[in-house]
Amino acid sequence: MSSKLISIVGQSGSGKTTLIEKLLPVLNAAGLKVATIKHTHHQVPLDTPGKDSWRFKQAGAVASMLVTPQALQLVADYSEPHDPVLLAQCYFSDADLVLAESFSDAVCPKIEVVRAACSTTPRCSDGLIAIVTDVATAHPHLPYFALDDVEGIAKFILAQVLG
Repeated sequence: MSSKLISIVGQSGSGKTTLIEKLLPVLNAAGLKVATIKHTHHQVPLDTPGKDSWRFKQAGAVASMLVTPQALQLVADYSEPHDPVLLAQCYFSDADLVLAESFSDAVCPKIEVVRAACSTTPRCSDGLIAIVTDVATAHPHLPYFALDDVEGIAKFILAQVLG
């Protein structure tokens, strides 16, 4: 796979989405083409009932793609384990970097967001390469960054991807 994947993990409400949102413009400015994958345990509507692509899925298509002049949307049956590495290989092979959110159990490098307001203990131990935190004692053997050190985190990620 030509792209690299790093999962941003942490407790609910710790700031994972906000961190990714802040990292994207910095990584783009550094010349990387970045894709994202988000995992959720919640059911969310992925298609509009009654519309053509929804009707195709209801009729038995294993996948349906809606293409507009500016974007595309894919809705597909997916019964495989939700492995961000496989998803990135399948759908984002042209990206330089894939930032995945909330794949705590995946076998991939992870940066954990640990915010004292949510928990002072990291939830992951496998694959951790850095901590973004306001808790200085969270895994002191790993590189750690302040919650607002977006430039430092981006430089660390660039070193991982380009290194």
